[in-house]
This record gives sequence, C-alpha cells and structure tokens, in this order.
Amino acid sequence: MKRSKRLYAWTGVLVIICGVTFGVSRYEQKKEEIKNSDKVVLELAADDVTALSWEYDQTNLAFHKDERWLYDDDEAFPVSEEKMEDLLGLFASFGVSFIIENVEDYSQYGLDDPTCSIHIETAEESYEVELGGYSTVDEQRYISIGDGNVYLVSTDPMETYEIELKDMILHDETPYIDQADSITFAGSENYDIIYQEESSDTYYEEDVYFVNDENGHLPLDSDTVENYLSTIGSLGLGNYVSYNATEEELAVLGLDDPELTTTIQYMAQAEEEPKTFVIHVSRSAQDKQKAEEEESIPAYVRIGESQIIYEITETEYESLMAISYNELRHQEIFWADFDKVTKADLTLEGETYTLTSGKEGDETVWFYGEEEIAIDDFQTALAALTAKRFKNEEVGAKEELSMTLYLNDENYPTVHIGMYRRDGDTCMAVVDGEPTALVTRSKVVDLMEAVNAIVLR
Repeated sequence: MKRSKRLYAWTGVLVIICGVTFGVSRYEQKKEEIKNSDKVVLELAADDVTALSWEYDQTNLAFHKDERWLYDDDEAFPVSEEKMEDLLGLFASFGVSFIIENVEDYSQYGLDDPTCSIHIETAEESYEVELGGYSTVDEQRYISIGDGNVYLVSTDPMETYEIELKDMILHDETPYIDQADSITFAGSENYDIIYQEESSDTYYEEDVYFVNDENGHLPLDSDTVENYLSTIGSLGLGNYVSYNATEEELAVLGLDDPELTTTIQYMAQAEEEPKTFVIHVSRSAQDKQKAEEEESIPAYVRIGESQIIYEITETEYESLMAISYNELRHQEIFWADFDKVTKADLTLEGETYTLTSGKEGDETVWFYGEEEIAIDDFQTALAALTAKRFKNEEVGAKEELSMTLYLNDENYPTVHIGMYRRDGDTCMAVVDGEPTALVTRSKVVDLMEAVNAIVLR
C-alpha cells in the first residue's frame, strides 16, 4: 500500500512538471514570436547625420561632420564623402524581412556580444545598431536597434561596415586622357611633347605627337603615347603610405626631388578651359642604391601638391619611367602606310631593281618591269624592320641592301634606307643619310629574300 501511494505521488509530480514545462514553452512561444515583415525600421537622411562610428574586432572608427566629414582621431585625414554616403545610404530606408518581438534572451541571436556596433547621431537623436549572428535557416543577419525587438535582414550591414581606415580615404584621381595638348617631362628626361594634326614633319597621317626639338618636330608613335596616358589613368592608387606627408617624409621617399615629374595639359570632356595634371615619380635614395642588387624595390607617386603618397608596383614604375624619345618614337624603320609608296628602287649586290605601282580600278597592282608581281612578302618584311636598339654610330663596312621608296607625299617625296652589316647578328639602318638604329640581321635577310623572290623568279 505504501509503495502504491509513492507511485501515485511520483506520477503526480511528473504530471505537474510536464504541465509546467508545457506552460513555459507555450508562454515563451507566445512571448517571442517570429513574423514575416517588410517593415522599414530606420529612415535616416545622410544630410541629417552629424556623427558616425562603429566598432568590430579590433577596429574602431569614428567620424563627425563639420561642413565636411572629419576623422575623429586626426582631422588631417582626407575623408571620402562618397564613402560616407555609401555607409549612411544603407540606413536611408533600412528594411527587414523578419521581426522577433519581446526578446529577453539576446544571446541566442549573438546580440549579447555583437559582431559590430554602429552608432549614428543626428542633431536631435542618436541610434545604436547592433549586428549579431546569422540565422541558420536562411543565413540572414540578426540585428537590434534598441527597441526591444530583434530583426532579420537580407542586406547585411557587415558587408558595408567591415572596412579599415584606408578604405575611407579620399584618394587622388588620375584622369583618363584621350588627347593631350602637351606633355612635359622633367627629371630623368627633360623635353616637351606637343599635339599637332596634319603636320608636315611626318609622312604618316596618324602621327599627331611630336617632340618639340630645336631642329624641328620629331614624330612619335601615337599609340605608344596614348598607352602612356592610359597607364597614368589606370594607376592603382590604393596603397597609400602617408596621407599627410611632411617635408621629412617626402625627402625619405625621394619625392622632394623626384626622379620624374610629368605635366600634362589636356581638355576634359564638357570643359571649356584646359586642365593640368601633374604626377611625380620616385624611389627613396636608399632604395636607389639597392636597385642593382634587389629584384624589386618600392616606388612612390605623388599627384600634384597632394599630401598623399602612394606606393606603386614595379611594373607601374617601369611604365611611368619609359618616356625617353627612343621609347616613344616609332620602332619601325619605315612606318608609313604602304599604300603611299608608288615606286621602289632596290639595290642588292650592286644591282638596282625598280618596282612600280599602278591602278586597276580601285586596286593597286605592282610590276617588276612589265610583269605584275605579288608585293605582300616584301611589304611584310619591310614592316618587320624594327629597331633592336637606337644608336647613332659608325655605319659598318658593307651595305647589304639599299632602298629608295617614292611616296605620294609632297613633304616627303622619297625615303632612302640603307642596311649595313655590322656583324652576324645586326645591321645598321641608315635613314636619309643618318645612322638610326641597329636591326636584327635575320630581318634584313628576310627582306633581301623577298626582293630576290621578285627579281629572280
């Protein structure tokens, strides 16, 4: 009997426990309900915000507005207004996808120790946005704005706010310049480039950039000049080493006396007045001494009088420094459109052969004597004659090939090219009596074979 009574008593206790547990569970379910929502929980106009700060991990950043945005720890830091607009734009109309009301246990949402805390101030109010963990079901972020609820958001603020101070800087800009009116180099090279259309100083219509030389205007390869301008426009100015460089820092980095300063005058789109862009390039004096020993040493650029100094890659440095006349000029010995050539006198082994052109309808045809010939191989081999190294020096002992090309150009009616053998590997190209460049001899041999194929067929 006693044992039976004890069993009944335990049964009663279990019933009570189950009832309490069920009641608590029903109470919690009623207390914390998750509902779908398209509610906008924050609407803050960026212009109304006077202060913004946030912290996550070991990062703690704070900014305030005094006509423009300033970094709390150093007002000399150039803050990007555009970046601030991106950060604040998130809360211009901040909507949620789920709402959990009447929350008591924030730890289950990762909000007892938030991943990130964002503090926003306006003239009248302040707001605290805390970011918790992820929902395991739909991988949305739990957030709290201090109103007693927890929200799930499909747009994760952490994707915007997980940044460092370097991401907030107002970077200098390098313009994309389609056409430069003038380019001036000072430092490792000292000369001017001018833009001039329809010049009488070249036989190639595409030549518009010229070295302003005391002896006249020397044509440059327009594509090469434009590639140089493109290099400047696409510089990766993201790795700054100082945002408020002192005179001492400029001296240490070699920018008190740059290796090269490039000044470009150009017209920007929709601008009536020309603009000027200046870029300084250098390496530190200490690194210059290591240049021959080290495979790669850092280089730096400064835009105009900006106080921001950027480190650039070795490839970018080499591209910015490749501005000598010989690097920007045409590398071909003869670079005119072959359509301008109307006649060619070719001399091999003391014998001169004449090729002439004529018209058959709209087509240009070539003749050796009265026989029509194919000129493609000769044209290709002529175009392949490029400078291995520009050099004005002793010509050489033997002239292997001589050409006089007659052009349909009133300023350049003829161009004379002589190829003199220097050794087994190179020939000296002499253009209109001036030793110009060393050319790979195999290319000269290809041209001679193309001539022989025509005249000895």
